Amino acid sequence: MDVPAKHSPVTLHPATGQHARRTVENLAQLYRHDLSEFTGQLPAADGTFRFGPLPSFFDAPDRRAYLIRAADQLAGFALTRRMDERVGPDGDQRTSLSAFFVVRALRGHGVGRRAALYLLSGRPGPWGIAYQEANPGAARFWRQVAADAAGTAWHAERRPSPSGAAGAAPDVWLLLDTANRHREATCPPGEQSAGTTATP
Repeated sequence: MDVPAKHSPVTLHPATGQHARRTVENLAQLYRHDLSEFTGQLPAADGTFRFGPLPSFFDAPDRRAYLIRAADQLAGFALTRRMDERVGPDGDQRTSLSAFFVVRALRGHGVGRRAALYLLSGRPGPWGIAYQEANPGAARFWRQVAADAAGTAWHAERRPSPSGAAGAAPDVWLLLDTANRHREATCPPGEQSAGTTATP
């Protein structure tokens, strides 16, 4: 199967139904393998990486799973959840971009950036995005996405790793608010027709 052209349409699709769920579960193994370079996680005896919270993104009402497609070819997935954190004068609930993955063949083609911006702009308001400080690629990518999605309305802070492991390095959290950025302003010029099919 050919790699989609660099400016191919990128879309988001809610991962509903058993087939979509299995697809996310399969991609999640690649995601956990990528992260193992920075988290030190090893596969279990059966050769798979544990991802305990994953089922909740299909069952809990405040969590969502999406498939990312480029030119209608499978490109990755994203997971979001509502956080127990309210910000601003109206007490808006922050949303976490809990996992985000694009297959290696499509990295550097703008697929991840466009998918992330569509997701963030599709649910205007406060967001949180975490990554490991030891992962410089993630730092560059997410800081650029935060600036594109929220302008100057974002900042970084360190928070304890959810793993709770002794000596675990803290995660870096980018905290941003997309409420004041119009959806078209967050999409790359000429890409509006490739907009999300999801309703985050």
